[in-house]
Amino acid sequence: MTDIRAAGPADLPQPEGVIFDLDGTLVDTVGARIEAWLLTFQELGFEVDRNHLAGLIGADGKRLAIEVAEVGGRQLSEDRAEAIDRRAGERFDRINVDPQPLPGAVELLHALTASDLPWAIATSSRAAQVTASIGALGIGPDAHIVDGSNVAQAKPAPDLLLHTAERLGLSSRRCWYVGDATWDMRAARAAAMVAIAVPTGAASAETLLAAGAHLVLPALDELRRELQRRDLLSKRAD
Repeated sequence: MTDIRAAGPADLPQPEGVIFDLDGTLVDTVGARIEAWLLTFQELGFEVDRNHLAGLIGADGKRLAIEVAEVGGRQLSEDRAEAIDRRAGERFDRINVDPQPLPGAVELLHALTASDLPWAIATSSRAAQVTASIGALGIGPDAHIVDGSNVAQAKPAPDLLLHTAERLGLSSRRCWYVGDATWDMRAARAAAMVAIAVPTGAASAETLLAAGAHLVLPALDELRRELQRRDLLSKRAD
């Protein structure tokens, strides 16, 4: 499978750091997220279109709840949306008992850890919801994990990504952000980061390009090879 791009890899600036989304990018949890939200809305008596919901995965949970409610002709207060987001998170925790890394994720993160290239994970999820997924990746305790509780506005606002770059001591303009959702691409663009898309979640390559991706790669292995080509990772793994 060939990569689909808005620009060629050679056109992209050299990264000084790489930041990743979590759900649907590093771990195969999008299905569990969708199911948790569907069960939550069913419990509330909301009618929800699954395809519409799938397109919202990766956005701030409160925003998701408010948008779904509005489509159904209902209005939610911030406090009510917050409560619904928490309920969906609780359901996700019960469903997400055995998350699996997506192809190439473990190898890429281990290669990054062994390199001098700083990296981090920036996820809109609450801290309590990422424990199982982080554990599945087998990354050490020193990894930078920045969750949605660290900022007032999660994706697609740039706040989470800017905060993560700051944690790494880097300019956002010198970071690559890797994600699977339209919200990731929009947040990366807003943060002036290079937006790298992997269509391993609910969004297609074409949708991700339309959302602002600078480059779409079919899998994380392709990203590892690109970083190796730039002499930023060891080539011993190949």
